[in-house]
Amino acid sequence: MPQVSSSYHPPLFFRNGHLSTVYAGLVRKVFDVIQKRERLILEDGDFLDLDWSESSLPTQKLVVLLHGLEGDAQRPYIIGSAKLFNKNGFDACAINYRGCSGEPNILYKSYHSGATEDLNEVLNHIIRTRNYSEIYLKGFSLGGNLLLKYLGEGNQVPNEVKRAVAISVPCNLQDSCLELLKPKNILYASRFKKNLIAKLKQKQLLFPELVSDTDIARIKTLKDFDDIYTSKAHNFKDAFDYYAQCSSKQFLPNINVPSLIINAKNDSFLGNECYPFREAEKNQNIYLEAPSYGGHVGFWGKNNTTHTEIRALEFFASN
Repeated sequence: MPQVSSSYHPPLFFRNGHLSTVYAGLVRKVFDVIQKRERLILEDGDFLDLDWSESSLPTQKLVVLLHGLEGDAQRPYIIGSAKLFNKNGFDACAINYRGCSGEPNILYKSYHSGATEDLNEVLNHIIRTRNYSEIYLKGFSLGGNLLLKYLGEGNQVPNEVKRAVAISVPCNLQDSCLELLKPKNILYASRFKKNLIAKLKQKQLLFPELVSDTDIARIKTLKDFDDIYTSKAHNFKDAFDYYAQCSSKQFLPNINVPSLIINAKNDSFLGNECYPFREAEKNQNIYLEAPSYGGHVGFWGKNNTTHTEIRALEFFASN
């Protein structure tokens, strides 16, 4: 489909991409969502924690929510989405990736931008154990890349999966990494790196033969982390091989589930290659909205409901 025109015109303050990003991540609070945790034991013996919240009335509609890098199912953008969907007749299942639910996962590997096998297991588990006739996917940043890759890489997508929305997606992981290494993003990159190194030190306690103090000391950037841990733990040659294999942009031509991508033009995490205009033009199932403002997973909206939360509800309701 051609590019979707955007109606997003925030107040002047929130037209600054960095302010929009920081407000959404550090200032915004969302309350009144009750989550119940389910632990899913995976085929390889590891586990994922799923946080469920329910509509006030029985429903056969479910939205599966996927968080971003070093996020979890309690982040405001996840809780805010769950709250709006619950109020509008959807149950919500928010996935915590391996090691992201407050407890280290069991195996040396963890999660990454292309680990679609875990999403596949979650969906199969839901279909096997629950009675939903309609399932919708919504992912943010890393989670958006993950769900788009899942939809386009050749998996047998269940018939119950009707539509998907991906927010602030680094469709080209290498391009996004290069943006994060720039001075404009030093505060974000430092925060990510600090959290990732803390988790790697936990891995070192469990797998001292696989992680050395020297390895940790060599990590100066996010790319270094992907060279030293992500690629090693998940069978990639190096960071660039990981980015090449797991970027969702290459899989967009194969997606046959209607999917809306919303990437703000002032998202400092995304380079030019993260805006798949050509791919959207050639695939009738890809809808690309690129508003001028929004930052990274920002998109401030009135009444503590973001633009992308409203757009996702509208897009799913049009099924």
